[in-house]
Order: sequence, then C-alpha cells, then structure tokens
Amino acid sequence: MDSSRNGHPNAKPAPKAVVGRVSLYLRQLETLQRQGQTKTSSDQLGEPFGIKNAQVRKDLAFFGQFGRPGIGYHIDDLILVLRRILGVDKDWPLLLVGLGNLGRALLRYRGFQSRRFHIVAIFDSDPKKIGQTHQGIVVEPLDAIRKSVATHKAALALLCVPADSAQRVAELMIAAGVRGILNFAPVPLAVPPHVSVVAVDLSIQLENLAYKVQGSLDGVSWAG
Repeated sequence: MDSSRNGHPNAKPAPKAVVGRVSLYLRQLETLQRQGQTKTSSDQLGEPFGIKNAQVRKDLAFFGQFGRPGIGYHIDDLILVLRRILGVDKDWPLLLVGLGNLGRALLRYRGFQSRRFHIVAIFDSDPKKIGQTHQGIVVEPLDAIRKSVATHKAALALLCVPADSAQRVAELMIAAGVRGILNFAPVPLAVPPHVSVVAVDLSIQLENLAYKVQGSLDGVSWAG
C-alpha cells in the first residue's frame, strides 16, 4: 500500500465532495469490520450509498494506491489510512459556543466521542447561564475563549449562536486561535484564508429534501 500521500500535510487538498465520500467509505469499512470481514471491494464500499465502483477507486486514488486487482482492499489497513487522512486517528478538543437548545442537544450527542471529538469547554454570553455546569463542564463567558484555546490546544469550535451575533463571535474565536468552525448559525461567515468553516443549515437541508420529495410526488393524487 503506497502511503506517500496519506494524510501528508503538503498533499493537494481534496475536493469537499471527495472528503465527504471518504467519510462514507470509512463508515462502511467499520461496519464490515464489525461483521468480521477482512477484505472488501470498491463495489461493496460504494453500493450502500449508490456510488459506482469507478468513483470509489477514483476517490481513494486521490490519496494513494490502495488494494490490488482481484484481491480488493484489506479492511483493517484501509480503516487506519482513512482515519489518518480524515484526521480522526487522534483526539480533537472542541469548544461549544452558545448554549441554547441546539447547543444543549449537541452537548448530549454521543456521536462526537465515537469519532474522537470531545467538547472540553462551553461558552455563552447570558449571565444566567455562566457558571452553570453541564456534563461536568462549567459554562464560561465569551472572553474566556482565548484562555481555553491555549489550555486545551483547541483548534475546532461549534458555533451555535443567533445569526445577528455569529460574525462577531466567530471573529472572537478566530482571534483566540480557533482554526475550524462548524457553523450552525443561519448566516455565512467571513473568515481569513487560514480558517475553515463548514455550515450546517438545517432549514436548507429540509428545503432540499422537500424539493426532491415534491418532484417524486408530481402527478400523484392523494386519496381523500
């Protein structure tokens, strides 16, 4: 297995769509591993997601040469490589900024820990929330973000604040040293080139879903 490009910091950044599919392949590999399989094929990796085997091979080839013709991929080896490529072969401390309903839900979400993301600090601007303890973590004021970034070596943050304060809070986090923001505020953020932002707008996702379902329902008459 050629690992010359696997997770190499100077490797050409992969397109967002490729990274998203690699995450899917990793989940499929982990499922097959739990089922006791030791080898798999590009067909088997892509089939659950409707991805053709040629696309699977092309996506993986972006990072190196994996598998052998007629043999396929060794599941344990490929899992290790894809985890390293995605950066989930190590622990990532997370800052949670904004303890509203969504923030509290994310705090209880166990899927983060299974992927080695750990919320280590919580921040809010509401004086009534500051000082409260949630999941063993004391809520701190926003001006404590800089100290927390330094203490926990935290580069990633979950931004769960209202739209009208999202840009200001994002700038505060970036000034403190945050390099990646998962933005749940329904507004785009202006950030410097060294900072990465992934937007999670649930209403947009529902609109996309409604559009697809509406298309499938065209011409369908509902019984009264």
